[in-house]
Amino acid sequence: MAEAVVHELLEQEEDTQKGKFLTFTLGNESYGIEIKYVTEIIGIQPITEVPELYDYIRGIINLRGKIIPVMDVRLRFKKPFREYNDRTCVIVIDIKDISIGLIVDSVSEVLSIPDTEIVPPPDISKGGNKYIKGIGKVGGEVKLVLDCDRLLNDEEAESLGTIHN
Repeated sequence: MAEAVVHELLEQEEDTQKGKFLTFTLGNESYGIEIKYVTEIIGIQPITEVPELYDYIRGIINLRGKIIPVMDVRLRFKKPFREYNDRTCVIVIDIKDISIGLIVDSVSEVLSIPDTEIVPPPDISKGGNKYIKGIGKVGGEVKLVLDCDRLLNDEEAESLGTIHN
């Protein structure tokens, strides 16, 4: 009986998160990330650099005793580096059993974007758009919906996984 109740509560929790996206900006572009991946949002923290990591992994932070690698999403998307400021945020997400911080220019809001308002990204170039799962239409704006599972490939996830264990 208790298992059935727990299962139903988990399903309800997933339902309340379905279609909800945390939106953030990189320059003039607006992105959305499924809220189910997000554990918290923090301001930029002192980052300890770790040698021989991928360029877009800026290093690690200590978040209440937990070591978390941080990825500069700008660098991951091959955009120019931008100095961090008081609007810069770290979105802590869980992907592939790893907590990782995503450094973004600023966090906007949580929006509901129904599945009917999300279209697949255009397949313009080979290998392009691999981090974009879809394009959400919100009023007159568009939000690029990230595919969190593709932000790290298995090799990257494995090497980062050894950092924070």
